[in-house]
Amino acid sequence: MSGRPVKRSLTLKGHRTSVSLEDEFWQAFRTIAKEKNLPINALAAKIDVERDPDIGLASAIRVFILNWYQFK
Repeated sequence: MSGRPVKRSLTLKGHRTSVSLEDEFWQAFRTIAKEKNLPINALAAKIDVERDPDIGLASAIRVFILNWYQFK
């Protein structure tokens, strides 16, 4: 386990944003995007649109990943 979050850039609605996730979450996020036949930016944009505005994007992505594997 890497422990420390890794910051990576994503493009959402034509704008670059940085998201910090632990490497294991990045790996899982890429795997899910591939399984859904979506670019990672498209999946992040979908999560961004559907999240509560009071919840950060990184947290929303982590919860999405958790739910994906819990209910798969």
